[in-house]
Amino acid sequence: MVVNKFTRFLWKQFSQITWPALITLLVLHATLSWTLLRWANELSLLEFHEYLYYYVVTTSTVGYGDLSPASEAGKYIVALFQIPLGLAIFGALLGKMGQSISKVLRQVMTGEKDFRYLDTHILIFGWHERRTPKIIEHILGDNKRMQRKILLCVTQDMQHPFYDNSMVEFAKLKSFTDNDELDRVAANHADRVIVDCENDDMTFTTALKLSKIIADDCHISAYFDEDEKVEMLKNYTTNVEANSSRTAEMLVRSMQDPGSSKLLEEMMSTLCGETQFSTEVPIDAPISQFGQLFYYLKQQHNAILLAVAKDRIGMEMKLNPSNDFEIQPGSVIHYVSKQRLMANEIDWHAACKHAIN
Repeated sequence: MVVNKFTRFLWKQFSQITWPALITLLVLHATLSWTLLRWANELSLLEFHEYLYYYVVTTSTVGYGDLSPASEAGKYIVALFQIPLGLAIFGALLGKMGQSISKVLRQVMTGEKDFRYLDTHILIFGWHERRTPKIIEHILGDNKRMQRKILLCVTQDMQHPFYDNSMVEFAKLKSFTDNDELDRVAANHADRVIVDCENDDMTFTTALKLSKIIADDCHISAYFDEDEKVEMLKNYTTNVEANSSRTAEMLVRSMQDPGSSKLLEEMMSTLCGETQFSTEVPIDAPISQFGQLFYYLKQQHNAILLAVAKDRIGMEMKLNPSNDFEIQPGSVIHYVSKQRLMANEIDWHAACKHAIN
């Protein structure tokens, strides 16, 4: 009874100390136990590999009995010093491990985890119960995408909605514009950013803040309900692709050309059918003509070339230009294909020599 109370007392005290202090206690206890056993002349227990096995088995009270002290002094050392104190230390270690695991799980679920270690990840700012899961589903539906981690950032009081998906992390922020919070989610190391906040004002301020701190090759996509904020953001930034709802346009197109909405849905979805993708033309690729690349992609990859833009944001977009339109290195081509074409999968030299039928 006294031993149990003493053990619980020690465990309570040890569970409150730091990992370095606890490891130090364990090493000191193991060293002192070895020294006392040497004094007791227990030579069969002192070889490193033998002692390591004996110490763990005996101190944890598993007690296989294949190694044990033979002398009377050795038995007293084990009974009165090694096991009582060692058991408290082992209990404290297990308790500390349990606390650490619980803390990590709690941080994951509540979004308190630190993500400064992430690099080239995808950041999503904002949560909508219906839209956000679809966004993540479509990102993961691109089978040939770079396997970047997706980090969902919210300000709402909620728990990790994608806990069972190892590709999706979760962070609850005090504010989307707080410097410390943006450091915690490694915003300056992200490769792609989606800003889709609760309202247009929050989306505008978040996108504007991020545009100043992201890496040069990072791409930001921001969604607005109204066109006014889209135009304002374009005036203040050059690295944000802002979009707004095109409901009116789609209604007219569907009325005038039935099936237009279905066509757009098929082109945008990575989950089934043909999808619209983009690929950057390598800097060392030769200049080719639109007609040459169009026929090459169709014949070699069963892909349909749609447009050419100056950069990833879509500046100076040319939709279905003439066959002799020159595609410069560094341009971005947009096409429809069953799956994404990586730049190294396209023979750019063969494409520029392709004959237009």
